Amino acid sequence: MPYANQPIVKILDLNDENVKFTIENTNLSVANSLRRVFIAEVPTIAIDWLQIEANSSVLHDEFIAHRLGLIPLTSDDIVDKLQYPRDCQCEEFCPECSVEFTLDVKCVDENTRHVTTKDLNSSNARCVPVTNRQQERDFATEDNDILLVKLRKGQDLKLRAFARKGFSKEHAKWNPTAGVAFEYDPDNSMRHTLYPKPEEWPKSDFSELPEDEAQASYDYAAEPEKFFLNVESTGALRPENIVFMGLTAFKQKLDDLQTQLQHETAEEQLRV
Repeated sequence: MPYANQPIVKILDLNDENVKFTIENTNLSVANSLRRVFIAEVPTIAIDWLQIEANSSVLHDEFIAHRLGLIPLTSDDIVDKLQYPRDCQCEEFCPECSVEFTLDVKCVDENTRHVTTKDLNSSNARCVPVTNRQQERDFATEDNDILLVKLRKGQDLKLRAFARKGFSKEHAKWNPTAGVAFEYDPDNSMRHTLYPKPEEWPKSDFSELPEDEAQASYDYAAEPEKFFLNVESTGALRPENIVFMGLTAFKQKLDDLQTQLQHETAEEQLRV
């Protein structure tokens, strides 16, 4: 059966950090559902378990564990191949459901030793901190490494950690997006928001108004029909992969809903 409408997608910009695109010929609920799926239901890899063997730094174990969990890890080439921990048959950790990381640093001189993501050693070259991958492309420096803790002479930090697959509906550390901008009324003709002084607010990048107009005239009959989205990646996934995987997850949810509805309808007919 053909769909009632055929959404039109147009890519405005695509680079290593974000993708900008528009969606037309659909409604607000669908466009906003996509935004929410990009944020909450696209899986990535993140550190989820660790064992600290030695920590004489000024930060307590829980602080360091929290910092490690929020490090974005490259997931493009591995996230589809890893199983969720709940689906794996192993007792704790195995290469089918996790990636092991180790860190062993000790400060032996008078200079402060910065422990960063560069000191994390991964058991899988396809899953490393995103700052390591950026340095391989020759456009980043050591200043881009994420700082974990600072050590003084005699202090050390040694740990073992496992990264696992998940999505940010479970915990924010699995969020693949740094932000998803969503806009549907760039000229404010629908008065989706009320500005005390419209002339003092910056115009939208997608505004079609002349320079001397702050906002369009109010149109009480207007409905959202064109949506502007900007998906910014943390680096764990390429921005276009976030969109593709989000669309796949969204379609799966609709398929599950349709299947469940058919079962409910069939049961109702049997009762009659």
